[in-house]
Amino acid sequence: KIEDYIEYMINVILKLPRTEKFNIGNEYKLSLYKMMYAVLYINKINRKKQVLEGIELLNKIDTELNCQRIYLRIMRKQKWIDIKKFDVSMSKIYEIGKIIGGLIKNYAKNN
Repeated sequence: KIEDYIEYMINVILKLPRTEKFNIGNEYKLSLYKMMYAVLYINKINRKKQVLEGIELLNKIDTELNCQRIYLRIMRKQKWIDIKKFDVSMSKIYEIGKIIGGLIKNYAKNN
């Protein structure tokens, strides 16, 4: 899901106005890559020994998703993206957020 979301958002960012592509677009891409790194890292940790680290990483992913929601709202208000791209992006974030929320509950329950 995250890989599909990142691929979709890279295409959206590439179509932003030139000045914004290098400003908000760059910040958005950095947020995407931080999130992707955290997801890849969380798959590598030993869940029994490093539960607290897993919860911390999941919270970081959730924070990045919240930042991306804000970036999207700014892009929409400034009319840099249309409503369809905004809706598709928000639905993808919503799906990922549900997965992350479920994982946080699972980690917290098992701790």
